Amino acid sequence: MKEYQQKNVSDINLEDYLSEYETPRAAADDMLFDCGRRKESLNGSWHYAVDQYDTCIRQHWFEERYQDKNGFTLPVDYSFDEWPVMELPCCWNTEKEMFLLYEGSMVFTRTFRYAAAGTGPSGAKERVFLKLGAVNYISRVFLNKQYIGMHRGGSTPAYFEVTGALQAENRILIQADSTRRPEQVPTENTDWFNYGGIYRDIELIRVPQTYIKRFQIALVPDGTFSKIKARVQLSDAGNTLTAETPCAETPGAKSPRAESPRAESPVSDADAELRIPELGICAKIPVTDGCGELVIDTKPELWSPENPRLYDVFLSCGEDAVSDTVGFREIRVQGRDILLNGRPVYLRGISCHEESVARGKAPTDEERLETIRLAKEMNCNFMRLAHYPHDERMARLADREGLLLWEEIPVYWAIRFSREETYEDAENQLKELIFRDWNRASVIIWSVGNENADSDERLAFMKRLADCAHAADETRMVSAACLVSMHKLAIADRLAEYLDIIGLNEYFGWYSPDFAQLPQLFANSDPEKPVIITEFGADAMPGHHGTLQDKGTEEYQAYVYERQAETLRGIDYVKGTTPWILFDFRCPRRTSAIQGYYNRKGLLSPDKTYRKPAFYVLQNYYQTLIGREDAQK
Repeated sequence: MKEYQQKNVSDINLEDYLSEYETPRAAADDMLFDCGRRKESLNGSWHYAVDQYDTCIRQHWFEERYQDKNGFTLPVDYSFDEWPVMELPCCWNTEKEMFLLYEGSMVFTRTFRYAAAGTGPSGAKERVFLKLGAVNYISRVFLNKQYIGMHRGGSTPAYFEVTGALQAENRILIQADSTRRPEQVPTENTDWFNYGGIYRDIELIRVPQTYIKRFQIALVPDGTFSKIKARVQLSDAGNTLTAETPCAETPGAKSPRAESPRAESPVSDADAELRIPELGICAKIPVTDGCGELVIDTKPELWSPENPRLYDVFLSCGEDAVSDTVGFREIRVQGRDILLNGRPVYLRGISCHEESVARGKAPTDEERLETIRLAKEMNCNFMRLAHYPHDERMARLADREGLLLWEEIPVYWAIRFSREETYEDAENQLKELIFRDWNRASVIIWSVGNENADSDERLAFMKRLADCAHAADETRMVSAACLVSMHKLAIADRLAEYLDIIGLNEYFGWYSPDFAQLPQLFANSDPEKPVIITEFGADAMPGHHGTLQDKGTEEYQAYVYERQAETLRGIDYVKGTTPWILFDFRCPRRTSAIQGYYNRKGLLSPDKTYRKPAFYVLQNYYQTLIGREDAQK
């Protein structure tokens, strides 16, 4: 009894109750390549409880202390298997009306069975990882009375090794914390709805003792369209790994170790096998110190929005094997042009949030596909996935359907740019996004942020992120959505020096009402690289009508699009647009009668069933651009 009393007093008087849960922390370096692997889903019915005061982690509910050492039955503040049930993945805000505006912690738990697969051919036991597709913003994982670890970042995946904690019968506990905090990425002030929950897939992934941690494959960006580069990174250098059965070497395969002896050897000297059957490729990738790289001469059919050609790709190494479906294309900047497969391309785009009226940030694949097809109906070949990483399935669908993508991390507005821990959070989310979607042909631009004022602290922060993106991926372009310098009425953000493409948000006709300033802005600017107008637009309540002087009407929104199109078609260094935004979305800061807690700049209603007149204005404008491109061919 005394032991419990002391513990209870400790719990209620402990101020720094979070510090013990800061490590271990899942990060980009813990990710594993999981495409083509067998996964065991933990989606489904989970018991849950709202935990506003973080009592779960204060009192260590995960330890399930029902008795003290003397056998005294203790009162507890939870009853896991009697809690109500929620179907995961989901956003809790859309599950019950009472949760619509709830921000904070919620605890989820369930039990599951696990049957060990035994050992592989090498005699080593399997390893098991838990993947959380996304939890907003912080997740903490507990398994069988053990604390496994935590993850920061509400839109990128977290991987936790759970091998040693698994039993035949298991209880898992996950705390999801959607609290907005000023030091986080994003910060506490945003312009979208703060959905909370475990809103992407929850999966167990079994791998051998030494497994394929990273697999990247792409066209070599040298303008020849005749070489593919593949990279592989293994998990544990130094472990014994047996090479697979030899296959005929692919003609044209180049490697510094092509003539090295092949035999049973440690991982540092192993071979991985790459196969692309439709290209007749079966090649060995020599692995040294856990890493290997190979360039293969081949002529794949190039991926493009008009021809989204995909190839099945297989990689094996030792006891592990993965697969993927990838397209091969080259994207690069040349002067003020953006070149796709060597030809100038104008990015006819639209911006888009990840949102569903019924499911929040957890739309179905059918809803994602509807979003892509609505964009294509509007003659788009490009979409900006704002302002955070969307589900990885969105990029896979874009690969299949033929839509170019801009992907972004939520370095949004007034991030704490001088705080090193905030930078580390942003960089980690950037790496997690890049590692996750590296093989997606549709993704052509990594964006390091949106609408930050040009300060010295911000410049240093964002430059580091741009450098990180360039170092992590030499096959894509790096950008950011920058602000207009209203003082100079010009494109003058100092960050532009470190970007491949300048993104520019401008709202002439809306927040800046004088349209005459827009052509003056372009006349005052002389960028040496291409510009994408990443935002323009105006609010329009669906069905709200009036004159061209009435803000918030469908007529005024269409007028803004017409004036923007008239101006933009004459600017030679503007090589794309992604107006704001495809459909209306929830936003607590939008409280006027016209808005009703929605940002109404969408070209579609929130349920995507109603097309506002501006939808057709943009559709027609993009059709004229297609006609111009066809005439130039």
